[in-house]
Amino acid sequence: MSQETNCIVIAHDMRSTHNVGSLLRTAEGLGVTVYISGYTPYPSVANDTRLPHIAQKLTKQISKTALGAEKSAWKHAQDIIKLIAELKQQGYTVVALEQAPNSVSLPEFTPSKKVAVLLGREVDGIDPELMQHCDLIVEIPMFGSKESFNVVEAATMAMYHLRFVP
Repeated sequence: MSQETNCIVIAHDMRSTHNVGSLLRTAEGLGVTVYISGYTPYPSVANDTRLPHIAQKLTKQISKTALGAEKSAWKHAQDIIKLIAELKQQGYTVVALEQAPNSVSLPEFTPSKKVAVLLGREVDGIDPELMQHCDLIVEIPMFGSKESFNVVEAATMAMYHLRFVP
């Protein structure tokens, strides 16, 4: 996200409270707003519809890695398809961060002025049907024997790239 780029990250169907907290902390440090959707756990909010003990438990777990960033710029989105459509209407390029045959390598990706990066499940990635709603698929090249990075590590690389690519 150069001075010219506005970046949003969408955390969809992530299951780990520790990953959510780490993502919120990293995004806050880079000035990126996070949208939380699907079954991704999220901190307590005003008028929370979850059972109070569940909301408190999740908030406590998230705060262990967020270290205060859970109080920063994040939003909850009920409908991921509607969110993607709204972001596109606002001029965002919606990018799936995923491995796919038609993906663009992150180092070769030149961001537009407004970019929304969609993250998916820790193990299974982004649902292929959901990727069809994205404008582009961006992949982080792998050089070791593992097939993927942790979702937050991948998000960090993408946010850092967007922050510093002119």
